[in-house]
Amino acid sequence: MLLNSDRLDWTYIRAFLAVAETGSLTAAAKKIGQSQPTLGRHVKAAEAALGTHLFVRVASGLQLTEAGLLLLEPARDMERAYARMATLAAGHDERLSGTVRITASVVISHYLLPPIIAEIRSSEPDIEIELVPSDTTENLVFREADIAIRMFRPEQLDTVTRKLEEQPLALYAAHDLLLQRGQPKNLKDLAAFPFVGFDRSEMILRQMRKLGFQIDKHYFGVRCDQQAVFWELVRAGCGVGAMQTCIADADPKVRKLSFQPDLPSLPMWLAAHETLHKSPRVKRVWKLLIDHLAPG
Repeated sequence: MLLNSDRLDWTYIRAFLAVAETGSLTAAAKKIGQSQPTLGRHVKAAEAALGTHLFVRVASGLQLTEAGLLLLEPARDMERAYARMATLAAGHDERLSGTVRITASVVISHYLLPPIIAEIRSSEPDIEIELVPSDTTENLVFREADIAIRMFRPEQLDTVTRKLEEQPLALYAAHDLLLQRGQPKNLKDLAAFPFVGFDRSEMILRQMRKLGFQIDKHYFGVRCDQQAVFWELVRAGCGVGAMQTCIADADPKVRKLSFQPDLPSLPMWLAAHETLHKSPRVKRVWKLLIDHLAPG
């Protein structure tokens, strides 16, 4: 292995990591937003600069060579150092302009944030907003998001958090479904209703079992794990479903059931890397989100 450090560009190391983590040029190109030919050239440039082959082609895609495995952890160290430099630099940007990247759950992004973002843009037209709907945990350290809205308290180190409010949940159904069946008066009535459930996730299933329903996933005649689509299925009349009251009470297509079992509330938290939180634009968007999501 013969290293030519003058030719070792961070872009090439980033390409190496993306392919190592995804196992193919196609998936890696999609992950980092580059074309496949460009990514392929960067991998070859990394191999030329390092003086060794990093991957070998196998039936399933690309597999790390022995040298590639040896260099993987040092490359990850470089990624962490690069991310820390970018975060520290962004935290010292004094402009009340630029981009703030927000991540939130699909439901919050779809039903709650659009009018709030419109007001943020009206108040601060020089701040651009990128919204990332995601039900996975975005990494604030690696700048995948500047601000995260989470339904749990983030535990990452060097993270500033703020609890916004507890969001009550309730059961709802479409108007037509309630016209057909009437409002349930008790748990037995409720059990006779069709429900929309999740597919692979057992979250709803576990909660209903706590309420005394001895059921499996086939109790749900319609199932979907994508939560915005789940809610659209409820709105269309496919069955009863739970939703945050701040979203569903304003929805003209559904009504709250008159009988409500005890459901847990969902805590809502804001989180940002402590360095980025000092940036004027991030601090401003942070405050505006608090004003809208935790008024008073």
